[in-house]
Amino acid sequence: MKTLTQISNRSLPAHGLPERAGVGFKAEHAQDIFSNAPAVGWFEVHPENYMVAGGPRLAMLEELSAQYPISMHGVGLSLGGGEALNKNHLADLKRLVDRFNPAMVSEHIAWSAHEGLYMADLLPTPMTQTSLAQLVDAINTVQDFIGRRILIENPTSYVPLPQNSIPELEFISEAAERSGCGLLIDVNNVYISAYNLGFDANAFIDAVPGDLVGEIHLAGHEEDANPEDNVLIDTHSRPVADPVWDLFDRLMARIGRKPTLIEWDNDVPGWDVLAREAALADRHLDFAVADQLEAAS
Repeated sequence: MKTLTQISNRSLPAHGLPERAGVGFKAEHAQDIFSNAPAVGWFEVHPENYMVAGGPRLAMLEELSAQYPISMHGVGLSLGGGEALNKNHLADLKRLVDRFNPAMVSEHIAWSAHEGLYMADLLPTPMTQTSLAQLVDAINTVQDFIGRRILIENPTSYVPLPQNSIPELEFISEAAERSGCGLLIDVNNVYISAYNLGFDANAFIDAVPGDLVGEIHLAGHEEDANPEDNVLIDTHSRPVADPVWDLFDRLMARIGRKPTLIEWDNDVPGWDVLAREAALADRHLDFAVADQLEAAS
């Protein structure tokens, strides 16, 4: 377990993400964003898209980070793989963090590499004591290497893993407590996992430790193409569904406003659609604060 001194050596930027809605940055929206400077709180990027020596991608990121706070949300570190992390990937991430000083850095609890083979997917990490210890070691490796505290995101589940022995919320909370990292709660993932595995999404949301939460994600989902499967898929291809908004409102009413991302990575619409989703998220955040004030009065 890390000491308080070791954990404190992992810095946070002077200005974190604003407690407003943000949007995932897409190159096809760059002209709208840079020309019109929309009233969006912040933007998220996947650092893997910018692990290049130069060129237009880094130029866009320079311009974006000059105008807005940014969050770097990784998809390729394979934190939950139980293997040594890729040193080249870590070095590339550190260069980006040092250069752009993002307001937040986060990663998935998943694995995507095995014995040198990289798979472009976020595969489920078994929730066992062995996997928990390996995950904590991986988080510590990242935080020590880049000198920053990170957030870890709860996964999407489609089928129960027979080897699981620790409930998901206990697993991710314990990983955060042991490593000193924070939690990124993807509310859409909670809803999908609850639907697919048959647990109570409200109970999960009610038990989330608010003091560990640094960011929220919202996204759309779809039913599996085979209706006989009765499975929801985390597609990031639709507006946020009403039941997900309800869970989000429930969480915000209890723990207060948090930076909230609208994710839309497939069937990406025009910028105006994303801007409307972000504005809707901001209204939900405002309502949550109003509800808290009313409850306290």
